[in-house]
Amino acid sequence: MEKQRKPLSTKKPPVPTEDYKIIEKWLSNKLMPGIQPLIKEIDTLINKSIPNLQYSIKWGSAFYGTKDLGWLIELAPYAVSANIVFLNGENLDPKPPLGNSESRYFKIKTIDELKDLSINKYIENSSKIKGWQ
Repeated sequence: MEKQRKPLSTKKPPVPTEDYKIIEKWLSNKLMPGIQPLIKEIDTLINKSIPNLQYSIKWGSAFYGTKDLGWLIELAPYAVSANIVFLNGENLDPKPPLGNSESRYFKIKTIDELKDLSINKYIENSSKIKGWQ
């Protein structure tokens, strides 16, 4: 039997900061070297696509959001892949392929895959819809 994931509404959201240094520290100190280039590429896409970002690190993942919309994206690194979790993914059209609740995600293994899936369009669209608050 698969364990049901708790909805985001039952969890306490991360505490936001406008200081990008928290992400820089996470990128340089907390990630396995093999996954760093992919994570840095995703981070760059997010920062180019969404203005006035706020940041946080919680549960080993980076969170990106805005003051007005809340948390939009969680970037969860693993040894050989990264999950780009759209915290408002249920409301995106089309929906990211993975997940079955309000948050939906992509599992990415390479920078080429990141480009092939046009993730930047999902990032841009997520910045127009309320996220997790």
